[in-house]
Amino acid sequence: MTPADMEARIVRYGELKPCKTAFIDAHTPGSDQKENFTIIGGGVSESPDQHVHITIPHGFNIGAAGQPPKCRNSLHSHRTAEVFFVLKGRWRFFWGRWGDAGEVLLEEGDIINIPTGIFRGFENIGTDYGMIMAILGGDDAGGGVLWAPQVIEDAKDHGLILGKNGQLYDSKKDEHLPEGVPPMPVLTDEALKEFPELPPMEVVGFGVRRYNDLVAMAQKSPCLVIGEKGVIRDKPGFEVGFITRPSASAKMHQHDRASVLMPVKGHWKLVWEGGEVTLNPGDTASVPAGLMHTSVPSMTGEAALYHIVGTDDPAGPTWQG
Repeated sequence: MTPADMEARIVRYGELKPCKTAFIDAHTPGSDQKENFTIIGGGVSESPDQHVHITIPHGFNIGAAGQPPKCRNSLHSHRTAEVFFVLKGRWRFFWGRWGDAGEVLLEEGDIINIPTGIFRGFENIGTDYGMIMAILGGDDAGGGVLWAPQVIEDAKDHGLILGKNGQLYDSKKDEHLPEGVPPMPVLTDEALKEFPELPPMEVVGFGVRRYNDLVAMAQKSPCLVIGEKGVIRDKPGFEVGFITRPSASAKMHQHDRASVLMPVKGHWKLVWEGGEVTLNPGDTASVPAGLMHTSVPSMTGEAALYHIVGTDDPAGPTWQG
């Protein structure tokens, strides 16, 4: 593989193409300034305007959300894993039917694996534009997003309606539901009983790990963050590892499927048989299956990255191991 071939599999942070109409709350005040990025895989965007950077199936999706201060993503749920790590800024994650069952604040480098089957949202509570990177389970990410009923109702007041086909229609653009396509049904009271109100300790204790703790755990060898034997014990169809400077002298290795490198701190050198390239915070690199490679910090100072590789575990509900 030539450096040019590898560069085609790298999405640079500065080249990310946002979509500002990705979801049903795109016109709702408080959520109307967010940007959605689909980096690897089809993602869960409801808009045909969403740009997909890399379409190669990996067994999981990689995306991102960029938001200015005080902008929030509305309450929704997923059928497969939704994992975030904070790249820039300070973020509040909250959950529950009305978003008041619990909350947790995350700083740069922190990671959260949100249990499936609960309504969740997030908000940039920092002072500058913030970015969180996302990993979604499955190639089809579980078939899309389930919205809390009030989100759908609020969207109607601002000109957006979601069809049962999973597509958005904007009355401000003179768009209407096609003939034969009904609106997405709002979850009934009976259906809402299936969405638990998990207490903070259950969500935070299960799925949140702090950057500084991961750095300490990865001093001598890479740390498995999410996996059957990870510090977060889950089998979402992928594993997430964490590598930092002292443990970064990894030997050349390969995977039987495509893997992904996502630097969060410092500059990294991706080295393979045939070349090398530098990765920066916010870049996303897809390494082909079977390619011998390694990654090491390319400069002095703080350095850390997340590493994602698919597994044979089916993408689905949170694993209760």
